[in-house]
Amino acid sequence: MRRYQLTVAAILALSFFAPRPASSQAQAPAAKPAGQASSGLSAAESSAIAKRIEDYLRDEYAWGSDYELKVGAFTPAPAGGLYQVSVEVTAQGGSDSAIVYVSKDGRYMFRGDLQDLNQDPLAETRSQLHLENYASKGPANAKIVVVEFADFECPVCRELDVLLRATLPQYPQVRLVFKDFPLETIHPWAMTAAIAGRCAFQQSPDTFWKLHDAIYDNQDVISPENAYNKIAEFAQQAGMNADTFKTCMADPKTPEAVRASMEEGRSVQVSATPTSFVDGRRMVGPDAALLKQYIEFDQNLHQTPPSAPKP
Repeated sequence: MRRYQLTVAAILALSFFAPRPASSQAQAPAAKPAGQASSGLSAAESSAIAKRIEDYLRDEYAWGSDYELKVGAFTPAPAGGLYQVSVEVTAQGGSDSAIVYVSKDGRYMFRGDLQDLNQDPLAETRSQLHLENYASKGPANAKIVVVEFADFECPVCRELDVLLRATLPQYPQVRLVFKDFPLETIHPWAMTAAIAGRCAFQQSPDTFWKLHDAIYDNQDVISPENAYNKIAEFAQQAGMNADTFKTCMADPKTPEAVRASMEEGRSVQVSATPTSFVDGRRMVGPDAALLKQYIEFDQNLHQTPPSAPKP
């Protein structure tokens, strides 16, 4: 069974907080004391329901005292005569949050999504995926865009890279955008590689992709001890000047772009690598059948219907 690289937040997600596309997830209201919620509940009523939610979740998932739970303010849900409330769980330095819905009598709770059938289900996710100032391949005006969040040290990311190299040439109308999401807690040289990639991209997209391929192709020979020197060697082979590379790697501003990419990933609930979005549809790991399904669905969607024959 293939295992993807998980953060603590993702481990929590496997139980209660299942990651969901941002477009289908209600936005959590700003945190307010329970008594100040705009739900019509009194402070005592809010506190009582919040306590029931916490007790229920702790019992169901065996969340002991080492798990901190915070139940937010109750507000009317967009539909269904329900309250919606954010719940955050923190453990081992990681945290995750979710929206739950509660019946107005405080008896029933469910975790799910309220879908507005008048809205594009993927529009919000796409709006959070910025394409500029990231390395990409394919037409700049492509209607089908694959956004990949990856870690250079992640073995499963290398598997996805092999899949993308084999598959995307079959779809020249697709644009691939690469974004960094190094899992620093488990991959000691991933950040070094990500920063090096940004340095290569500053020189040119072509230089980036040469370095990108070299790192994945030689992932097995890179170690925490030799990472800087090995990646510097690959960068020179990709066409970077050694002094330029060294200066860029030492520049404290260079990691800022990597951190921005990571923050964007977190905003769309990326917690495992690789995670990709095909026109906003989430794909975790290398899945050839799903990748083709997503691309070909949108390819058919964007095809111009043939003109009707003239009489």
